[in-house]
Amino acid sequence: MDISKNLLKIKGGIADTVKLVAVSKTKPVEDIVEAYNAGQRIFGENKVQELIYKQPELPGDIQWHFIGHMQTNKVKFIAPFVSMIEAVDSLKLLREIDKQAAKNHRTINCMMQFHIAGEDTKFGLDLDEAGEILESPDFKELKNVNICGVMGMATFTDDMGQVRGEFRNLKKIFDELKSRYFSASDEFKEISMGMSGDYQIAIEEGSTMVRIGSLIFGERG
Repeated sequence: MDISKNLLKIKGGIADTVKLVAVSKTKPVEDIVEAYNAGQRIFGENKVQELIYKQPELPGDIQWHFIGHMQTNKVKFIAPFVSMIEAVDSLKLLREIDKQAAKNHRTINCMMQFHIAGEDTKFGLDLDEAGEILESPDFKELKNVNICGVMGMATFTDDMGQVRGEFRNLKKIFDELKSRYFSASDEFKEISMGMSGDYQIAIEEGSTMVRIGSLIFGERG
């Protein structure tokens, strides 16, 4: 598995405006170093225990994105260094991120996760639930979180028409939130959607950030 060659191939096929999150979950530190040496700086992990093991072993300029379902009791372990928490799906979680960010004298970037897939197993908000959070007095009190955009996962299916429709729906959600709540925010600009099997469709539908693992590092063992 030539990680650096895989990275260059993927980066060569996407616009400079699209951020590539290299999904390094389950992969050894050596693989991440190889990707880092090839110029990759944003890496995605979905388990807190794995992330806090890897982070001290690797260069300090890596931007770590937490892309899994975040439990409130584990925020404190990654709050000192995490660059982005991509999957925020409750006000309770936002409050905890704000609290732990303040303790570390930081502002933590977050994205709101939306349920766009046909599968019930995926986490995420709908537009009404997001509106309730963003209009709540509690949200307005938060000083150490920065909402940068939205993320979502499409249905795991071979039906690319369905996948495209789900991505299109997330783009509509982004546009609605931008006009209603974030029109004055330059920070609210990211749409994180698209993985190894569907990232090209996601980009066509407006993705600004793709999460790619197996095409870079090979299938998980």
